Order: sequence, then structure tokens, then C-alpha cells
Amino acid sequence: MLKLFVLLIQELKLQNFLNFKELLRNKTMPTLMRYNKMLKQLLLPKWTILFPVLSWLAYFSTGFITADPFKLVLAALLISSVLAAVHHAEVIAHRVGEPFGTLILALAITVIEVALIVSLMISGGPETKELARDTVFAAVMIIITGIVGLCLLTGGIKFKEQIFQLKGVSATLITLTAIIVLTLILPNYTTSKSGGEYTSSQLIFVSIVSLVLYGSFIMIQAVRHRDYFLPKESTTEEDHADPPNNLTTTVSVILLFISLGIVVILAKALSDDIENIVVGVGAPKSLVGVIIAAVVLLPEGLAAYRAVKNNRLQTSLNLALGSALASIGLSIPAVAVVSIVTGMDLVLGIDTKSTVLLLLSMITVLFTLSGGKTNILQGIVLLTIFASYLFYTIIP
Repeated sequence: MLKLFVLLIQELKLQNFLNFKELLRNKTMPTLMRYNKMLKQLLLPKWTILFPVLSWLAYFSTGFITADPFKLVLAALLISSVLAAVHHAEVIAHRVGEPFGTLILALAITVIEVALIVSLMISGGPETKELARDTVFAAVMIIITGIVGLCLLTGGIKFKEQIFQLKGVSATLITLTAIIVLTLILPNYTTSKSGGEYTSSQLIFVSIVSLVLYGSFIMIQAVRHRDYFLPKESTTEEDHADPPNNLTTTVSVILLFISLGIVVILAKALSDDIENIVVGVGAPKSLVGVIIAAVVLLPEGLAAYRAVKNNRLQTSLNLALGSALASIGLSIPAVAVVSIVTGMDLVLGIDTKSTVLLLLSMITVLFTLSGGKTNILQGIVLLTIFASYLFYTIIP
């Protein structure tokens, strides 16, 4: 009798196990199939997902690992995250079309740049009163001479001549010139406060003017005259390729901000090491702003370079010039607010040497992009000015 009871219990356990196994199969298999189907729809290279995640994990490990070789790992992950950000930005740009795709990337880069400047200003105290000026000035010079010059040189070598929408580029350059003069040059010539500084009322006024100019440009670019910023003609298969699906686009949007966020955080984490290297070689501290601006702008620069290699000069110029406009048009009001709220001094006016280089760059860009066509010579001239800017920054 006891033996029969034991056998009965074992049979019930076996039956329950089989029922549970069957239930698990019925519940798990459809779920796995559904996730597998979603993964197949996610048309993103694995490395663009992996590296940003590894970068965040590495950053959170900095409290436990302080060896110098680990900083080289952080630098490598920083570059990898930049490349991932470029890929996700291109996915988004392809999905939403021009000019909204380039606008999204420009705004994302600028938000990250502003966050980096503000965080360094707050943590650095009075010694960082020139940081915003140095970083914004470096960003403008890197874009209008370095990135644009490289793109024109590459396009000239590969395609001899390239065309673009003159109306859109002219609108961008006019707005950019006005904001540059009002924010970086005029402070040196006002009399209410010396040393390239604005008073609080002047800061408020120039911030409002910058926002009005940038907001007006966005309205022109995205709504009223959107056709000014569209490519004149399509010559690549990418222009006719099917846009990415909703899942891929959504994941790319999330990963873009994740990638850009870790780029800024790692750049800030490595800024002290960069400053020590700069001071160690005898270069001025303003070079730190150049390096940080270059790292932050690297995703947009690579995206512009890849666009021009595919004979999409209009997209490349939208990215580069739009980023310069967003960088100065949004960064200056943001740091002005921080300066007024915290009572921190803010130097905006650039020195005479920088003024000469900036005016030379703006005049050259205005003449370069005044005909609707570009060639190799224009790229060489702009890159020569960029090399001069870097040389006189290191050896003032």
C-alpha cells in the first residue's frame, strides 16, 4: 500500500513537471520568436550598440581602476562611441529626410556641448571665465575651415565640381556672421565693461538677439523655405534606398543620445589629463578648448565627410554650417544664463589675433560658397587657414 502511494506521488510529480514544461514551451517559444523577429527588424550593426554600452560600463569603473593604461582604453571607447553616434545620426537623417535629419544632429551635438561647457564652468569656478569663449570660438573655426575645407577638398578630388543650393547656404552664412560679430567681436569694443566682457543687461540683450536669429533660421530651414536646403539633384543609390523602419529609427534615436552623452562625459573625465599634456608641452590652455570642441564635433564632422564622399554636398554643408550656427547661437545664451545666475565673470571677446583669423575665415567662406559650385582649390585654401589657426593657437 505504501509502495503504491509512493508510485502515485512520483507519477503526479512527473505529470506536473511535464505540464509545466509544456506550459513553458507554449509561453516561451512565441515570446522568443517575437523577440527574434524584432531583432531581425533591427537593422543596426552590433558594434553601434555594443560600444556605447561598454563605454558607460568603463566610465562607471573609473572609481575602481585608476591605472594609466585604462585611460587609453577610455580614449579608444570615446572614439568608438563617436563613430557609433555618426551611424545612428545617419539612420535618423535618412528616416526623417532633409533638412530635419541634419537639424536633429546639430541640435543634439549643441545640447551636449552646452552641457559640457556649463558643467566645466560650474566645477572650475572663476578660472573658467574664458572657457565658453575658447570652446565656442574653436568650434566655429573647426567647422568653417576644418570640416568645410576637408569636405570641399574631398569632393573636389573625387568629383572635380559639386553643386549646392546657394539660397540655403547664403541664409546660413548671413545669420552665422551676425551672431559671430555680436557675441565674439563686439564685446571688445563696448565701453560699459572692459576686458571683452558684457554687462548683465548686455548679456541678456545679446542672448535674446542670438535666440531670435537662430529661431528665425530654424523657421526658414524647416518650414517657410525648406526647399532652399534640399539637394539639387540625387546621384547616389543611398538617396533612393528604403528608409529604416520605425523600430530601427527609435533605437537609433535612443542610442544617439546615449552615445553623445558618454562622449561628453568621457571627454570631461579625460580633460584633466589633456590639460596636463597641453601644459607639459608648453602650449597655452586655450588648446584644451580646441581639443574638447574637436572631440564633441567629431560625430558631425565624420557625418559631413561621409555625405560629401557620396556626392551629397548639400547635406554636408547643412550639417557643418548648421552645427556652427547652433553651437554659437545656443551656447552663448546658455552660458550667459549661468553667468548671471551664479555671478560668475564671463569673457566673450576674442583677442586681436583670433579676430583676424576669424574674419579671414568668414570672408573666405562667404566668397567660397557664393557661386553654387565648389572645387579643390577652395578646400585647400580653407584647410590652410585651419592649419594656421592651429599653429598660432599652439605658438601664439
